[in-house]
Amino acid sequence: MKIAVVGATGLVGSVMLKVLAERGFANHTIIPAASEKSVGKKIKFVAKELTVVSVEEAINQNCDYAIFSAGSKASKQYAPLFAEKGTTVIDNSSCWRMEKSVPLVVPEVNIDAVKDSDRIIANPNCSTIQMIMAIAPLDKLFDIKRIVISTYQSVTGTGVKALNQLFAEEKGEKADMAYTYPIHRNVLPYGGDFLDNGYTTEEEKLVKETKKILSKPDIKVSATVVRVPVLGGHSESVNIEFAKPFKMQEVYEVLESTPGITVLDQPSKHIYPMPIISEGKDEVFVGRLRRDETIENGLNMWIVADNLRKGAATNAIQIMQSLMDRK
Repeated sequence: MKIAVVGATGLVGSVMLKVLAERGFANHTIIPAASEKSVGKKIKFVAKELTVVSVEEAINQNCDYAIFSAGSKASKQYAPLFAEKGTTVIDNSSCWRMEKSVPLVVPEVNIDAVKDSDRIIANPNCSTIQMIMAIAPLDKLFDIKRIVISTYQSVTGTGVKALNQLFAEEKGEKADMAYTYPIHRNVLPYGGDFLDNGYTTEEEKLVKETKKILSKPDIKVSATVVRVPVLGGHSESVNIEFAKPFKMQEVYEVLESTPGITVLDQPSKHIYPMPIISEGKDEVFVGRLRRDETIENGLNMWIVADNLRKGAATNAIQIMQSLMDRK
């Protein structure tokens, strides 16, 4: 296979290359592509040294797949050009997620949404992916009516500039600000841009993407996004109201048998999911499972995952692998 990684020099792009290496793609032709300022740079991939090319050059190489993490503007401009060449694009930006004709995919949940003719496939938002992984198997059994989610999102979700701001602030140095306020010893109660209704674009993604992936336009989702000074991954406090009654033992059994989920829930031994555990791993970690005693059929859960891996790079590559397996 010939696989282009568009945005290869970025934070997620570098993780994409790492995941490709881990998942046995060393003998495939990997084409790292990026903006003009990065063209000609050398990138190590397994035992090889790859040269970064322009996106235009990558398009002309007639790739089988192109995995994008270069932002919405680049995706809008270049994804259709790859698709015209017969390349299957898996895009990590928000550009195509809500397009009706574009499948939005978490492969363990809805890979069947992808038709063989689809040439652009959208990767969901990182926070959406880890939540969907945990709630989708429960939804099948107990029918979710309403979700209230609060996120505690790593600065890595914003990018290198945010990482550098945190590192500088930790040293007491002046930072190039990715955020309006300091992030060191602070939490910021927003993510993305504010909308007219007071919610943010990151919160809106959680609402709309959940409805689309689960094919439940009437499900109620309320989200609050918070940025925290953490590197290892995103955490989420999720409150669910089901239409059907459930037993806690059933919840444990479902989650423990779901591929990609690891249940860490022994609070008496201080065993529960944390970003420091999830960093560098592909699993979604679930814990603090407990019945919400204030409503009928309510459940509280705590979900943690590495936002650069399962929340971005790994999910995209799993989509590609699922499509390869069809052939």
